[in-house]
Amino acid sequence: MQRFIVGGAVRDRLLGLPHSDTDWVVVGATPQQMVDAGYRNVGADFPVFLHPETGEEHALARTERKSGRGYRGFAVYAAPDVTLEDDLRRRDLTINAMALREDGTLVDPWGGERDLRERVLRHVSPAFVEDPVRVLRVARFAARFTEFSLAGETLELMRRMVAEGELDHLVPERVWQELARGLMEPRPSRMLEVLRDCGALAVLLPEVDRLWGVPQPEAHHPEVDTGVHLLLVLDCAARLHAPLPVRFACLGHDLGKGTTPAEILPRHLGHEMRSVKLLQDVCERLKVPNDCAHLAEVVAREHGNVHRSGDFNAKALLRLLERCDALRRPERFEQLLLACECDARGRAGREDVDYPQRRRLRAVLGWARGMDAHAASAQAVARGLKGPAIGEAVQQARVAAIEAGLAGWAGQDEDGGEPFGL
Repeated sequence: MQRFIVGGAVRDRLLGLPHSDTDWVVVGATPQQMVDAGYRNVGADFPVFLHPETGEEHALARTERKSGRGYRGFAVYAAPDVTLEDDLRRRDLTINAMALREDGTLVDPWGGERDLRERVLRHVSPAFVEDPVRVLRVARFAARFTEFSLAGETLELMRRMVAEGELDHLVPERVWQELARGLMEPRPSRMLEVLRDCGALAVLLPEVDRLWGVPQPEAHHPEVDTGVHLLLVLDCAARLHAPLPVRFACLGHDLGKGTTPAEILPRHLGHEMRSVKLLQDVCERLKVPNDCAHLAEVVAREHGNVHRSGDFNAKALLRLLERCDALRRPERFEQLLLACECDARGRAGREDVDYPQRRRLRAVLGWARGMDAHAASAQAVARGLKGPAIGEAVQQARVAAIEAGLAGWAGQDEDGGEPFGL
């Protein structure tokens, strides 16, 4: 029985990158031998075991044979006669198909070290086409390893997989998992670019794919193309280390522009509510988690109002807070403001523009929440008010608190920020 470190731990070690998880492949063993040695069996689809001391995953060397459509359509064979080279051959990219012996010696039968040096993402073998998840994984790796190019022959295989309908058999949960991981990479725009190049974006996210070629007013969007704007917004979110809900909200904030009637282009009147409807369809189809789905809907609906909020009076500002449920959910409102800043700065030549709306609205929320609602309610009762009139009195007190705050704020951001267009 021999053990080898495999996969990402080997790749990242050669790149000098930190890695947290270490996966092992075991050659020359049976499941019973693993159990007898103290390992705990946790594999549902193929033999995977946890080390009795370290808890690290150890999988028996295995081969896979295509037996159906989709990423689950495989027959797995794991036995002592499966070699390390056989196991590595079934992996997606050469840079992920290397192994280390326990003495630190590199095993590289498929040229992974060479492709690391040359900064190339390349498939291991023609068996790449058998697993549609690999299309998403390659796009995600392109977003992570931003200096790597995609081998032309690998791109052609991905296009073939799309054309043959392999992606139609992906389950929503797996699509979301890979999409979410790609959004959290250093340059998420590359994931979308690769998915577009191979045709996968039109299959998986047609609402996003149709944004390319849609014009916007050049005065507000020097990049003009809505799809290009989306890429800039996503990369701004990455630069600002935004969490996943913010990045997903950035992905979906302008979906409605893809359905703007041609006769009113490049203006996009009413695109916010069209974006909300399209987002709801996407979230239902991909089973997007609630924290991501709910924030994305609020951002799609309100980002234009946030951009224009420098011109709002106290009453309009309070209505904006209420529509965003900011008084009850200030943390989500902060994420909304970050997504709007990414939208404002995701424009050609405006990547470093100031966004005072975020500071101002954060202050407005503080004034509104800092008002003593209990005292305002008690005063209303003491004045003989009842029912809805009490609530109205509390609202008036909040407006007064915002007005007082704005009076002290005057001069800090005199112009209210750049009038970002939609």
